[in-house]
Amino acid sequence: MGRPRKFDETRALTAVMHTFWQRGYEATSTRDLAESTGMGLSSLSNAFGDKRRLYLRALRRYYETNTAVQTELLEQPGPVKDRVRNLMVQAIDIDLADPPSSGCLIMNASMEMANTDPEVAQEVRRHFTAVEQAVRSALAEGQRTGEITRDQDAATLTHHVLSSYYGLRVLARVQPDRTALLNVVETLLAKL
Repeated sequence: MGRPRKFDETRALTAVMHTFWQRGYEATSTRDLAESTGMGLSSLSNAFGDKRRLYLRALRRYYETNTAVQTELLEQPGPVKDRVRNLMVQAIDIDLADPPSSGCLIMNASMEMANTDPEVAQEVRRHFTAVEQAVRSALAEGQRTGEITRDQDAATLTHHVLSSYYGLRVLARVQPDRTALLNVVETLLAKL
């Protein structure tokens, strides 16, 4: 008789996150979540609560993993434009991956749930705020060193970068042309 498998909360939450990411909140059943984690329905419920609680935990897990990677790319040493380029190119590559990705979980959540669920909206805002602060900090640094234009303040440039970044995430889902997407990145960087 084999030993019972030890419960790994991080692994289970990561599986839940990916299931919601691929299917969305509404299209994901609790059975889907149980299957993705390898847990029974009652065990899943006892460990994490209901589907909505699991969704909120999945959004927090995304923040701890994916959002952290995004902000870390912007905080690395080196030219600011290279850091912004790396952030955007990484997103393009993820979004064009085979099999096709499901976009950005936080953007999906903002479209599907943030208007109707204040806690989801709070998690979405937390993600957007972290990325915005990292972009603004990098651009302000670039302005201090002369790498980034001072024609507009860092806050205005940040909104321009974020509009392009999140727009690329959407565009990649309907126009999977890497060259065209990279051209958007290079045009943005040339204006910074």
